[in-house]
Amino acid sequence: MEIFQSVIDYILNLGSAIFVPLIILIIGLIARMPLKKAFMSAITLGVAFTGMSMVIGFMSDAVSPASVAMAKNTGISLPALDLGWTGAASITWSWSYAFVFFAVVLGVNFIMLLLNLTKTLNVDMWNVWGKALTAYLVYFISGSLVAGFIAAVIQVVLELKMGDMFQRHIQDLTGIPLVTVTHLMNISAVLMLPVNIVMDKIPFFNKKADTSALKAKIGIFSENSVMGFIIGVLLGFGAAYGISGSLNLGIQVATAMALFPMISKMFMQSLSPLADAMSEMMKKRFKDREVYIGLDWPILAGRSEIWVTAIILVPVFIGYAMILPGNQVLPLAGIINYSIAVGGLLLTGGNLYRMITLGIIYTPLYLYGATYLAPVLTGLAKKTGAVDLKGGSITWSSIEGPEFRILFAEAANLNIPAIIGFIIFIAMFVWLYKYMAKEPVPSQRYDEIKN
Repeated sequence: MEIFQSVIDYILNLGSAIFVPLIILIIGLIARMPLKKAFMSAITLGVAFTGMSMVIGFMSDAVSPASVAMAKNTGISLPALDLGWTGAASITWSWSYAFVFFAVVLGVNFIMLLLNLTKTLNVDMWNVWGKALTAYLVYFISGSLVAGFIAAVIQVVLELKMGDMFQRHIQDLTGIPLVTVTHLMNISAVLMLPVNIVMDKIPFFNKKADTSALKAKIGIFSENSVMGFIIGVLLGFGAAYGISGSLNLGIQVATAMALFPMISKMFMQSLSPLADAMSEMMKKRFKDREVYIGLDWPILAGRSEIWVTAIILVPVFIGYAMILPGNQVLPLAGIINYSIAVGGLLLTGGNLYRMITLGIIYTPLYLYGATYLAPVLTGLAKKTGAVDLKGGSITWSSIEGPEFRILFAEAANLNIPAIIGFIIFIAMFVWLYKYMAKEPVPSQRYDEIKN
């Protein structure tokens, strides 16, 4: 067991920019790609992930201090400290059972592929910690470690099915064939679905409203760099940065917005040859069966709709934190809510009107989810000594899948309303699966007003 844990620790220390390309190299060789092409695909993917991580980090480092300043200007003080996903991940990895979930993820994926219950091969091993966090939350609330592992298994199944349901939409959004996203943040689309269907009946929300479509209406103001500059300047003024500070923030956000689509092209350059080789292999050996490669969400980060939505929602996030009764969290490290933006992108096909509206409606869910998570994450940190708490409590303001995690945890604790709520949630997931199967890909939506 110690040897296995040492191997897992070594893999984690490599980082996703090394580990995922290594898996892609192996898959490419299995698919009979020439060594040179497989190696170049792997290296290019590593460069793409590293570049995207650097730009995301640059964006976060620019926006987060402005968000903190904006929050301080409000004068509010809330008890739970927001450590963001990085803090949550480091604490989760300190749990003694965390490394076991590599076996859970691989085992469930293998069985589902073998039984033809999914087309998705998830190679995003870096985010195994998310399954461990779910398991610990359920274990903390219910006292049942078995229930925690069951929750993790269900999460893996749902992530693979989301990989299946969103694949053709992701391919349309990115231009990368046979690639999908197997991240829990996609699950935000489940609760958004009813409101999105209501929007189907409202003419305003059925106009093309991705950044490409907006160019015809607002011209230069729809360019990534210009939108980023305007949003950054306005955020700077909201943070009382003054003219110089606001202009600098505008340039920083504009820089990130301009670089995202450039780096995203490297994902296509890396993964398209692999997709072609995989397709040929499956046609020859498995009667035209397709297999999708499941990756982390940054392959979507080239879509500027994600960033426009996420940054516009920053003051909304802070505003809700001020007024929501019972909220204990001031969003800081998790202020950029990728879950709402990515889930909204996949559900709406990049319709900014819908994405921003959905974000405004569903942001409170994350604050209450973070409030619920605070004693759980704080308890794990105290148990493992992963963080010096100094008497305070910690949480993650943009926790992914709060509805799934909380409903299952309470259901495992034999909370009847939660059991009913979880059953309804799974039914809504099935509803979403069927809805996305019928929904046109993003480039073909909104051409006409839906009846």
